[in-house]
Amino acid sequence: MSELKIDIDTMGRLARALAFIGSDSDPAVVALRAAVASEDPKDIKHARTLFMRITPGHRNAALAMLIDPD
Repeated sequence: MSELKIDIDTMGRLARALAFIGSDSDPAVVALRAAVASEDPKDIKHARTLFMRITPGHRNAALAMLIDPD
């Protein structure tokens, strides 16, 4: 998981998934949304750091929500 790379569109989807699992005010959700809005590498790095700090269960659940079953 340490080499996880996602594009900006996927970051937006990930923020929505995390907000559904947790809350809109979660620091990782806020950081992901800020990174999507700015596309600044510094914001993206910060969002990734916060995403990696959330519990593995929430992280895996959010990633699982991104998988298209088709």
